[in-house]
Amino acid sequence: MKLKQQLTALAAAACLSMSATSFAQETREFSVSTVLGDAFPWGQAATKWAELVEERSEGRMKLTVYPNAQLVSGDQTREFSAMRSGLIDMAVASTINWSPQVPELNLFSLPFLMPDEAAIDAITQGEAGEDIFAAIERRGVIPLAWGENGFRELSNSRGPIAEPADMRGLKVRVVGSPLFLDTFNTLGANPTQMSWADAQPALTTGAVDGQENPLSVFDVARIDQVGQKYLTLWRYMADPLVFGVNQRVWNSLSEEDREILRETAIEAGAWEIAKSRAELAETLERIKERGVTVNELTPEQHQAFVDATQAVYEKWVPRIGAELVEKAQAAIDAR
Repeated sequence: MKLKQQLTALAAAACLSMSATSFAQETREFSVSTVLGDAFPWGQAATKWAELVEERSEGRMKLTVYPNAQLVSGDQTREFSAMRSGLIDMAVASTINWSPQVPELNLFSLPFLMPDEAAIDAITQGEAGEDIFAAIERRGVIPLAWGENGFRELSNSRGPIAEPADMRGLKVRVVGSPLFLDTFNTLGANPTQMSWADAQPALTTGAVDGQENPLSVFDVARIDQVGQKYLTLWRYMADPLVFGVNQRVWNSLSEEDREILRETAIEAGAWEIAKSRAELAETLERIKERGVTVNELTPEQHQAFVDATQAVYEKWVPRIGAELVEKAQAAIDAR
């Protein structure tokens, strides 16, 4: 009897060992790149996605989030290329940062194209959004869902901005997109491309006068502490986020795991968009309480900026694709 019990115990231990080995073999870990950490809605979207994936896959898939573009040494415009080559498995990424490799994504950077959140949704959830996802996929990354970094507002240390003339000579830090340079040059400003790590000391010393970022970034990064005491709400462009997967990684997954990734990305994106929008009013109040002068453009002032940036459309619509821009504009008009 004792021998039988020992054999039974050994058999049970062997089964447990085999089960653990099988589980370890089935569990796959993937890297997820983001530019911002989970103090920001952007980073929270990536964290939410990782949590949902691990839960729904029962541990078969584990997503490890790497914020601050650390997988590309801080150069966020290299993220798409790194994904396409397989150095990054997945990402929750800015349309701005991927636009150098996917020209269609410059649609969202056209100045004053989208006046409100309903306009963003009209594009991303319609035919234009489908065309953009198809363009991303043709270049080696599988897009799964949309998120949102929000409208980018303008701040500076010089004074209130109410009309295009107020932009003349304003030294503005912008992200690494040629379209951004064209927009600010057209308005008479002096744009300078630099990473956010370089921007903060430049703002502190006055090497640049201003910057443009969503309100959530202005708030959490305490941009008011680096001399940015004037904030203009002009909604000149919005920055949707894209949940994406490297194509080779995608092709290696079962249909079940692909569906889990897609469903959880859609869920995490919808959660992040709703959360971001719901918090905007509270975020703006915090910024005002810290002594920042906030100026919201009147419809007439807004139109003056629209008129002043038409030359940007003449240059960039052919690069983005006239048909895509027309679809986006029609969707906005019909919203």
